[in-house]
Amino acid sequence: MKVAILLYDGMTALDAIGPFEVLANVPGFQVEFVAEKAGPVREDSGALELVAARGIDEVPAADLLLIPGGPGDEAVMRNARVLDWVRRIHASSQWTTSVCTGSLILGAAGLLRGLRATTYWMERERLREYGAEPVVERWVEDGKVWTAAGVSAGIDMALALVQRTHGDDLAQALQLAIEYDPQPPCDAGSPEKAPPHVVALVRSAVEAQTAARRPGAAA
Repeated sequence: MKVAILLYDGMTALDAIGPFEVLANVPGFQVEFVAEKAGPVREDSGALELVAARGIDEVPAADLLLIPGGPGDEAVMRNARVLDWVRRIHASSQWTTSVCTGSLILGAAGLLRGLRATTYWMERERLREYGAEPVVERWVEDGKVWTAAGVSAGIDMALALVQRTHGDDLAQALQLAIEYDPQPPCDAGSPEKAPPHVVALVRSAVEAQTAARRPGAAA
């Protein structure tokens, strides 16, 4: 099983690394990071670089494609070369998946029309622009297209994929191996649970970050 995880400047690291920690430990899975060009890719905080082993021209097919999200997604959504590659991989993939706003990249590639999907909570309604039906779930399965909600939800989706492909025992073993047993100090992991002032605070911070990354924004 060949697994290709797309990297791009401005992606959110955990969107890719969370699922990677699960999938890279599945027997028979060959996981690699791919970018438009091979080499280092800087994630959204600017403090961390991940390295793509191969460029998209070197990867004509994959059994499982995973697209992370992050503030850099808008540039990818306008990148015809990358979108063409996503469509080519999807044409023969067994699974096409996304985490967070990676689903908007799938949408921009035309792969979500008529499907149920999810994404980061602030961007959920944008899925309608691509013909998808937004769903409030941790991850959503519609045929071979699986989409996860924001950031940490990619771990849940990856474990569900392993459960589907290899059964309960391996999924449980991998969950235990990475000691994935979330016990957050606050029950505020979704806008439905968080206090209104916290939702407003996060919304304001994300909108400011997005505005700062727009072309022509002041340095």
